[in-house]
Amino acid sequence: MAQRKQRRAPTKATAKRDDDEGAKRAATELVQGLRGRGIDRAKIGGFDVDGVLRGKYVSLDKLESALAKGFGFCDVIFGWDAADVLYDNAKVTGWHTGYPDVQSVLDASTLRNIPWEPGAIAMLADFREGDGGPHPACPRSLLKRVLARAEKLGYQAKVGAEYEFYMFKETRDSLQEKSFRRLTPLDPGMFGYSWVRSGQDSELMRDIMQSMRDFDIELEGLHTETGPGVYEAAIAFDDALKTADRAALFKVALKQIAHRHGVSVTFMAKWKADLPGSSGHLHQSLWKDGESAFVDAKTGGMSKLMQQYLAGQVALMPELTALVSPTINAYKRYVPGVWAPLTACWGIENRTTPCRVIGIGQGSALRIEHRQPAADMNPYIAMAATMGAGLWGVEKGLALPPETRGDAGSDGAGRLPRTLREANERLAGSKAARALFGEAFVDHYVRTRDWEVREYDKAVTDWELSRYFEVI
Repeated sequence: MAQRKQRRAPTKATAKRDDDEGAKRAATELVQGLRGRGIDRAKIGGFDVDGVLRGKYVSLDKLESALAKGFGFCDVIFGWDAADVLYDNAKVTGWHTGYPDVQSVLDASTLRNIPWEPGAIAMLADFREGDGGPHPACPRSLLKRVLARAEKLGYQAKVGAEYEFYMFKETRDSLQEKSFRRLTPLDPGMFGYSWVRSGQDSELMRDIMQSMRDFDIELEGLHTETGPGVYEAAIAFDDALKTADRAALFKVALKQIAHRHGVSVTFMAKWKADLPGSSGHLHQSLWKDGESAFVDAKTGGMSKLMQQYLAGQVALMPELTALVSPTINAYKRYVPGVWAPLTACWGIENRTTPCRVIGIGQGSALRIEHRQPAADMNPYIAMAATMGAGLWGVEKGLALPPETRGDAGSDGAGRLPRTLREANERLAGSKAARALFGEAFVDHYVRTRDWEVREYDKAVTDWELSRYFEVI
């Protein structure tokens, strides 16, 4: 009987070659499908630490190559601030590295049509280091690491996101000409939940709802808030990474949709001192085997897991504040009397607390609404921070502190930082943050916020001019 020839186990080199060939075939098939649909260009890119989408147009030939083997993108996007001014303290890149290209890997699952740009599609990328590992400054990769931590514990994270934002009858040119002052709001007066105002703006509202849907961002709701020209949009609840992508792209998309109507949008946390701020709330829960793990099967109330998760968020909130409130302006929102949280605590259906428990007795609707972030949040980092804190509570088996009833107030042991400088100092000294998010990420992030604080310290503000220019 003839002996069978023993098949050799594939080597690493063979496996890599097979993977490369598979990626090339998949890229070719995807691009052929795009050509068949009349697509002639792609917009590709990724988000920086400030949540700004940095990208470029590419031809379909270039897209095919990028899908198969990645592409280079100048790593200056992690070496400058939101105004494209170079950091003087960054380590991940800078003059000392020469600002080389960083390896960028497209995620084909993020492909979506751009309704306001016929013939174009969009796709997001993750940024990697030379060894193929995630780049320490990549916000999307940070969130992926936190989600992997949840999966290791056996859970899937689901999130919904809400934004408040102000709209103005201004163009990008008139904003600059007016130096962002004396702006004309889309609507006058204080008129929350107004059918009248949204109806008067119906053409813009219809375009927002339909274009977002066509851009794979399903809005559950869109309504006026209290303030001239202010609206709130609720992005549908889904797997955390999908929601983060949609929340990050929502800002980019809204600014382009509004531009077509001669309207401009701001997601500043507090654009005017005498008006309400703009929040960026995150609704979240953990799931297992298709069921919410936050629900106690016997009582319908909070499970032990949910209590531990919530306890972790409350415990770490003061030292992680800089991650969810990343700008100088974010802290202008933290004042008494406007529902912005001032102390680390939780409550059932209590909008004065940063962690509001919603849906007790309503099955899978039971969730935590994290109310600390504002609309200026980077959704990848804010989700990573709040969920990372929750998972930390689960891993440590933390006990939930007593519920806060009534006004959560502004003083006490859980007082939240009131400035970016204070928040950044707390983050820099947080052992939990470094364990959760990695030494390299925390170090880079702290350096970027230190830069932000020092840039603000140098600025001469309108308040200073009006107070001192003539009188002193």
